[in-house]
Amino acid sequence: MKTMDKRSVNNVVDFFTGEAYQAVDDHRFIRLAPELDGLEMLYSNDASPDKLFSLKILCWGLRANGDVVGLVPWLDDIIACTEIKDPLNGQWEGYYDPGVDEVFYDAPIHKIVELETAAEYYDYEAAELTKEFSLQEIPDTIGTHAVLADKDYENITLTEVVSWRLYGDGQIFGMVADEAEVVSTPVLPGDDCLYQVQSREEFRYFFQHQIANRIKAEDPEALAAISILVEEK
Repeated sequence: MKTMDKRSVNNVVDFFTGEAYQAVDDHRFIRLAPELDGLEMLYSNDASPDKLFSLKILCWGLRANGDVVGLVPWLDDIIACTEIKDPLNGQWEGYYDPGVDEVFYDAPIHKIVELETAAEYYDYEAAELTKEFSLQEIPDTIGTHAVLADKDYENITLTEVVSWRLYGDGQIFGMVADEAEVVSTPVLPGDDCLYQVQSREEFRYFFQHQIANRIKAEDPEALAAISILVEEK
């Protein structure tokens, strides 16, 4: 199948790692599967070295090279759990199933099967895989909010992310509603009023709903966290 081709240029070696070179295209996402069972990502950071923190996983993503990883909204993007980084040197520590109190390190087999089966069924031609072509759109199920602010952070707006749209080039965008364009409610994935929030100049960060609600309530700790992020910009 074209989208699942795992061939790589094995005779080219990365000068720094000594490993076989893989084209950037191999790492693009070609299919998403929403996380519906409450699985989480565990991470740590330098500010609290003796603690582990958890964050709900949004979805699982299948790369063109066949790898499957959990995805989370993280700072100003949606990225693989294994690749998180932040001003406090946040780092991935594993996946977590709170229902059975179990830590694991590979994507669940049922999600791998779901993604591979769907990717095989939706086998797009290479010519279609452009940054304008919408491959898939999934609803946001974890209460993600986008933070919009002016340059000096004097005016901050939090708006709910309705969905996440995967494009043919592998990019994933959070979709939020332009209130002036809403003609019916509820706003659903695919509605014409949605726009790519990361493309807006005033877009700053993503937060899950717990933090977003604390920011709305002007919680001191949440506002302090915003200040740290502003200073790191």
